[in-house]
Amino acid sequence: MKNTIISGIALAFLLSIAFSNSASGQSAMDKWPELKTFHGVMSQTFHPMEEGNFDPIRKRSGEMAEKAAALAKSAIPAEFNKPAMISAVKALKSGSKKLDKVVKKGAADEVVGKQLVSLHDTFHTIVGICRGEDH
Repeated sequence: MKNTIISGIALAFLLSIAFSNSASGQSAMDKWPELKTFHGVMSQTFHPMEEGNFDPIRKRSGEMAEKAAALAKSAIPAEFNKPAMISAVKALKSGSKKLDKVVKKGAADEVVGKQLVSLHDTFHTIVGICRGEDH
C-alpha cells in the first residue's frame, strides 16, 4: 500500500512536470543552444569569483571569449531577434574578448572581477530580453 501511494505521488509529480514544460514552452536556453553553452562557462567562472576564487576565470577566459563569439555568430531565435538583443550580444562578445586580454596580461583580481561582473550584467540583459523584460 505504501509503495502504491509513493508510486502514485511520483507519477503525479512527473506528469505535472511534463505538463508544465509543455504548457510553458521551451526556455530561451533550449531555443538557443549557444546561449546555454555560454551560460555554462559564465556560471562556472562567475560564482567562484564571487567567493574570491579567480582561478576558474583566469583558466577559462579564452573559452568564454570563444563561446561569446559563437553566440554572436549563431542565429538569434526569431522571437528574441530585436535591436536590443543584437546590441547586447555584440557587447558580450567584445567584453569577453577584452576580459580575455586583461587576464592574459595578468591583471589584478579587482580588474578581472570588475570586467566579469560587467559581462554577467550583460548576460542578464540578454536573458531579460528573452523573457520579454524591457531593457
